[in-house]
Amino acid sequence: MLHCGKKHICAVVAFILIFASILICSWKDLQLQNNITRKMFPQTTTASPAGQLCRGKPAQNVITALNDNRTFIVSPYFDDRESKATRVIGIVHHKDVKELYCWFCCQPDGQVYVSKADIDVHSDRFGFPYGTADIVCLEPENCDPTYVSVAQFAHGNIDQLPRFEIKNRKAEAFSADFTVCISTMFGNYNNVLQFIQSVEMYKILGVQKVVIYKNNCSHLMEKVLKFYVEEGTVEIVPWPINLYLKVSSKWHYSMDAKDIGYYGQITALNDCIYRNMQRSKFVILNDADEIILPLKHPDWKAMMSSLQEQNPGTGVFLFENHIFPKTISTPVFNISSWNAVPGVNILQHVHREPDRKEVYNPRKMIIDPRKVIQTSVHSVLHAYGNSVNVPMDVALVYHCRVPLQGNLPRESLIRDTTLWRYNTSLIRNVNKVLHKTVL
Repeated sequence: MLHCGKKHICAVVAFILIFASILICSWKDLQLQNNITRKMFPQTTTASPAGQLCRGKPAQNVITALNDNRTFIVSPYFDDRESKATRVIGIVHHKDVKELYCWFCCQPDGQVYVSKADIDVHSDRFGFPYGTADIVCLEPENCDPTYVSVAQFAHGNIDQLPRFEIKNRKAEAFSADFTVCISTMFGNYNNVLQFIQSVEMYKILGVQKVVIYKNNCSHLMEKVLKFYVEEGTVEIVPWPINLYLKVSSKWHYSMDAKDIGYYGQITALNDCIYRNMQRSKFVILNDADEIILPLKHPDWKAMMSSLQEQNPGTGVFLFENHIFPKTISTPVFNISSWNAVPGVNILQHVHREPDRKEVYNPRKMIIDPRKVIQTSVHSVLHAYGNSVNVPMDVALVYHCRVPLQGNLPRESLIRDTTLWRYNTSLIRNVNKVLHKTVL
């Protein structure tokens, strides 16, 4: 019995020693892991001050350069269509920017969590070294951050980082059926008459909001924009991209070897989609000299209702572009009071160029923004659901500009007076705006 008892005591002592060793090793491993975690995912020890949702300096501009001057942040948006993530729309150098981190500040305890970003540079850079990028970070569990900072590192002092409000955090009721996104107004833009005519046509066709990413324009154009902003039709997004990058007014690097093409047009279009994702049923992507003209329906609402019924599940509708040369005019609707206004009178340009064999006509789009992930200018790059080419007998893009087939005689052009169906309302509405702004 005594021998048995000694063996039992020895076994107990041995077990205690082994268990103690395991605990010590586990504690050391835990400490090491916590040290690594603290370095990678620094946490604040105190809650943020009352009324302050996150630390760091609030970003003041639409475009914010990070310290590397290779990364430019436009705006973060909450995107839970696949997972709970923050999608930051930005511009990056496609080779130099390899690693970025999102610093989330969670409320109400003020804890800071760092998440490594997936940097997805859009495929349509057209040869330029800088391109639009989605900087996507998974959000931590049990955290609904209102603000995020973006940095090249996973540790440091968050107080030194600019912080950005994460938009689209809360679902909203639609404030618009149709929003037009007009990107990158630049080059001291002064096509005043055509701009007013386009906006008034958009309103006749059913638009509630026109968003313009404005780099610069003429003094007279500023007066017109001010009128439309006060009316509630136009929203101006300042777009001083030339303060950060060498910008080109061309669409391809081979035409003009600068940092980014067409004043960052693609970045503006993508930002406009996410900016209006929760507030507009449809978003139209076109330029100020373009109008999607319905041929079978009186307005966009009737047209889109029909197109959606025929194409269930479709989120992208593409309309074929057709050039109405501003060099070919008709004396009809030569309104004398308009002659003093700089710009093109679209009512006098109703001859369109014929299609060219084996030449692709670019398209512009009406989209459901909640079904689009990334867009280019003439097509979407990634989307949920289908894209549909809308037949020309349903609608076309009226595009009044310099001709592409300048050598064609007038008799080779196709007379198309679809625009004239709206002439009474258009003339009346344009006159009202001109008398309040220009005349």
